[in-house]
Amino acid sequence: MPRMEKSLRFWLGWTMMSLVLPAALGAQGWPQWRGPNRDGAAGAFTAPQSWPEKMQRVWQTAVGSGYSGPVTADGTIYLLSREGDEEVVRALRSSDGTSRWRQSYPAPFTPSRASSAHGPGPKSTPVLHGGRLYTLGIRGMLSSFDAQSGERLWQKDFSGEFKTPWPVCGAATSPLVAEGLLIAHVGGDHDGALTAFDAASGELRWRLAGDGPGYASPIVVELRGQRQVVTLTDSHLTGVDLGSGRLLWRLPYTTQWDQNIITPVAYGEKLILSGFQKSIQAFAVKREGEQWTPQESWGNAQASLFTSSPVVVGDRLFGISQKNKGQFFALEAATGKTLWISEGRQGGHATLITAGDLVFILSAEGELWILPADADDFAPVARYQVADSPTWAHPALVDRGILIRDRTSLALWSF
Repeated sequence: MPRMEKSLRFWLGWTMMSLVLPAALGAQGWPQWRGPNRDGAAGAFTAPQSWPEKMQRVWQTAVGSGYSGPVTADGTIYLLSREGDEEVVRALRSSDGTSRWRQSYPAPFTPSRASSAHGPGPKSTPVLHGGRLYTLGIRGMLSSFDAQSGERLWQKDFSGEFKTPWPVCGAATSPLVAEGLLIAHVGGDHDGALTAFDAASGELRWRLAGDGPGYASPIVVELRGQRQVVTLTDSHLTGVDLGSGRLLWRLPYTTQWDQNIITPVAYGEKLILSGFQKSIQAFAVKREGEQWTPQESWGNAQASLFTSSPVVVGDRLFGISQKNKGQFFALEAATGKTLWISEGRQGGHATLITAGDLVFILSAEGELWILPADADDFAPVARYQVADSPTWAHPALVDRGILIRDRTSLALWSF
């Protein structure tokens, strides 16, 4: 093909991609922590026929600091961040990253010595539901905003209700909405409450007091025929009836320095999790009448999860182990058998997303790998550099693109 014709076809193809990408982004939706179902799986993704040599950055905009991930719906991106002593909630147009609205409130925060390297946050990812955006700030401030206008509808400050209003490293658990309830684990170390509010009015619906929040986030699953909230607190893996808040079961689960960070993953009737210097384990929750009993189904000591929650594709579990300075792995989700494990020194943190039979891995150093889920080893089909500063925030995968947040900016990249 003559060079001019080839260049013209590339330019036309890229122009059409730029025109349709924002609409596709809006239709796709990434409404909360870890995507539509809080499990790292994208609702839809159109893979290119062949992976390009480089990704195209559609736009990039400054958004302040923090680890909170972007959420999207209807052509708008929402983000929680920090600018000085304020937490900022903003809505951006997906077409070009320009501002649709911006709100802020005072949230001065000095990290403890133990978490000084983390910075002042925020760390919790918002949840978007029913035309409203809900955020949990680093100081444990829970807020509701009108998604269209940005109007703040209500805000709750839990100072004075607990020994400390937030954990030592700051509030990091991401709230969820289910059956009209906004559920958030509020409070501080060893003194908190898993709490459900009416999502519209903010009125209290139920509260389970006791454990403090971990740095993991709750999920909603159906186990043995009952819908329940499952969360990893600072000291237990816990199951709570969604409608009433009644404690169904709990299993002691502790890590050194109370670093319970991994969001549990459901695989059938099993719950898979791990923690700092602990094996990966699967638990099956048995039920006899109203008696619930969690029991270990399998364990794998070859890998250990620290800050990165795993994902499931089909019957495979993927993640990054903290061992040997970072190793990617695939296990049989049903048995825990190791299918493969990569060489070491892959890094201390990575975020995993699934789409169809693909696994997307974003390292903390801004490198994106695309891995076929049926691969027999860690053999990415494509690798891209998508940021020049740390990428600790969870990305959002959209149709034909991905939203990447680095230290101070948000960018939309297309494949």
